[in-house]
Amino acid sequence: MAHSYQLGILAMYLSERRLEELAFFRKLSVYGHKLGIEVLVFTPDDIEGSTLKINALVYRPSNGRWQRKRTALPGLVYDRCRYHGADNYRKISRFRSLYSKHIRYLSKPLTNKWGMHQILSENSEIAEHLPATVRYNGNKHLIRFLKKHKRIYLKPSSGTGGRGIVRMQQLGSSSFLIQGRDQNRHIIPEQTVSELQIETKLSTWKLNNRYIVQQGIPLTLKNGRVHDFRMLVQKDGNGEWQVTGCAGRIGPKRSVTSNLHGGGTAVPMISLLRSRFQDEAVIEGIKEDAYRLGMKVARFAEEKFGPQCEMGIDLAIDPKGKVWLLEVNPKPSREVFYRIGEREAYRKAISNPLEYAIWLLKKRSREHTSRLDARKNNLPE
Repeated sequence: MAHSYQLGILAMYLSERRLEELAFFRKLSVYGHKLGIEVLVFTPDDIEGSTLKINALVYRPSNGRWQRKRTALPGLVYDRCRYHGADNYRKISRFRSLYSKHIRYLSKPLTNKWGMHQILSENSEIAEHLPATVRYNGNKHLIRFLKKHKRIYLKPSSGTGGRGIVRMQQLGSSSFLIQGRDQNRHIIPEQTVSELQIETKLSTWKLNNRYIVQQGIPLTLKNGRVHDFRMLVQKDGNGEWQVTGCAGRIGPKRSVTSNLHGGGTAVPMISLLRSRFQDEAVIEGIKEDAYRLGMKVARFAEEKFGPQCEMGIDLAIDPKGKVWLLEVNPKPSREVFYRIGEREAYRKAISNPLEYAIWLLKKRSREHTSRLDARKNNLPE
């Protein structure tokens, strides 16, 4: 099929010119080929000097191979850059300052977890679903917060994938349980400590004001494993928000997080809800609440940060059936739907950004044509 449109995918080399999400980019390319949009994968390292030319990777479905293609910097870009280390952060910052005026992004960057919490708190309908959250401000404040909520999480404000997360629980008047994952996602076994030992035990996490402290929602299943839900909210081919799907995630043994990258397993949302709630009407009500919240968050974030095309929204549902909003991820993965066998949700999760990109490009083309017509006829634009 001839390509009428182009979409750039801004990525980042992890090491030895290895791209983090190459399998996802291949799927985007295959779907793009069917829809008539050429997918150009490039990184800040693939730009030729100060020119607006890139040496992109293009997947050819006909021979199943990636090939290099020297072409102009595309006008529309899907940013999939995840920052691993200071060097990559500098590269992407430099790219944005030099080239952002030449391109339009499908999504604008969001803020860190603390900034996000503050902004979402401004919306009263969303605020009631947010766990109490404060910035880490030393151990005295931490212990006071822990005694108030009995269970808390410490999270790096800019971390992803469950790295560096600590869970603390009050057991008795002066005994506390500490569990977590280090920066490489390795599980740190649970330890029972006294109030006086907390500071020493937490020192390995190098806590500072870049950490947030969050009220813990009871997430432990009968088998002792933690769980949560990942919802994917996306714009479709008409530029409208929709919930693409929602799936449960169950953490491995002794883990305080349920992320799939950290060894978690995926289960259908309804199966997980049925294992906890017996009444079908209650289950349906919880699902409706979750979907309504997801749509509210997507629209409000877009209002605050500018255009977005998709968001991964992490939700918790407490034993009473209340839906809690744990996190908003602007660069979500979509493997969770493949793992639970929801093939249609998985297909949409891949095709929606492409269909939305085509909608944007057509809209821009129509606007350009009407401006030209207005000039030709001396009409106000």
